[in-house]
Amino acid sequence: MTPLSPADQLFLWLEKRQQPMHVGALLLFSYPDGAGPKYVTEIAESLRAYQTPERPFNQKLVNRFGQYFWEEDDHFDLEHHFRHEALPKPGRIRELLALVSAEHSNLMDRERPMWEFHLIEGVQGRRFAVYSKAHHCLMDGIAAMRTTLRTFSTDPNQMDMPPVWAMPPRKRDSGLPTATEMVTGLSKFTTEAGKQLQSLPKVAKEYAKTFRRSTRSDNFVSVFQAPHCLLNEPITGSRRFAAQSWPSERFKRIAKVFHCTMNDVVLAVCGSALRDYLISQHALPDKPLIAMVPMSIRKDDSDSGNQIAMILANLGTHVADPATRIEIIKASVKDGKERVKTMSSQEALYYTALLMAPAGFNMLTGLLPKWAPFNVVISNVPGPKRNLYWNGAKMEGMYPVSIPIDRIALNITLLSYVDQLEFGLTACRRTLPSMQKLLTYIENGIRELEIAAEA
Repeated sequence: MTPLSPADQLFLWLEKRQQPMHVGALLLFSYPDGAGPKYVTEIAESLRAYQTPERPFNQKLVNRFGQYFWEEDDHFDLEHHFRHEALPKPGRIRELLALVSAEHSNLMDRERPMWEFHLIEGVQGRRFAVYSKAHHCLMDGIAAMRTTLRTFSTDPNQMDMPPVWAMPPRKRDSGLPTATEMVTGLSKFTTEAGKQLQSLPKVAKEYAKTFRRSTRSDNFVSVFQAPHCLLNEPITGSRRFAAQSWPSERFKRIAKVFHCTMNDVVLAVCGSALRDYLISQHALPDKPLIAMVPMSIRKDDSDSGNQIAMILANLGTHVADPATRIEIIKASVKDGKERVKTMSSQEALYYTALLMAPAGFNMLTGLLPKWAPFNVVISNVPGPKRNLYWNGAKMEGMYPVSIPIDRIALNITLLSYVDQLEFGLTACRRTLPSMQKLLTYIENGIRELEIAAEA
């Protein structure tokens, strides 16, 4: 058995009915030339032949001595995890997003391996889709993307490719007896605790430095600055998902003019869109919205677990001028990154946990319902730079489907794919009415920055 790290266990502790803690992806494919009307049905039949999953897709949770472990599921049932579905006519993107919204609302069964794979046919324009999801305790967004990409090819002629659950892991287990695995697992957990203790002096020093800087720097963003707004009301378990692609070249041109990163431009565009959306709902606060921005600190090519730190970014929603807004964002992001870059990966994880502890306490207990440590989560995941194919079918788009949490009702995650940025917006259906309008406001945000760049 393999113990979960404290970071991985956190996603189990945070989960409740209105707050499912799984991540997902929507992949859109076009039929290859010569494919017949039963093409997707034939794919489904071929996938069902892979009845024996590989690690981590054969792992389920067990609890021993108050610690969660992964162990192999001896009663694995592929029919529970793999599902072949069809959209209702006319099979528009609207119907596809509605299906993903409904599926993403459902909690995952902790008595089974915590993943699902939905093969969806009937999409207009000779297309089909895949919606997959996995619990965040199993893998973070970077690990999920790496695992998924291993099942695709840059060669359109490569066929008979196994599904994601049948891909051999990069590092195989040693095959130790269960009793030995238990002892080894507990030993690893003890070692992990030892590392935390060793990191405490450096983490405490950085924590103290952080609060000294907060009194001197306008660019510092703390968990006590975010204003309460519509995004921070209680949520239900029902989700609404919206997705769209934009050319990455538009973001690159803006970044070049403003001497900033593409991620700074993404945050500025999202800040503009959120400002417009809240104005349309008569709910824009006077103070700027604060975004929690995950940063990958993964330094290996592993495909499981969570290795992410967090920074807070001022989105500048209190100002109307897009050029001023992007300068505010650029400065606050730089300040946040400088705090993390001097630490090891382990120290960065513990520093993030300590910094976010008040936020986590409030999410678990709800004792301070009007306090929001941040208003929204915005995450940018680097993706493949070449077109990908799955048994001859070209992938047209890949859209992240992520996690809103209680009183943080919106998650914006985007993925780069070839020359596109693929935006996935996941929100509580009840808390944010007409959330899909944010796609229009994102386009408006890009355009206003382009105009500012030209000026």
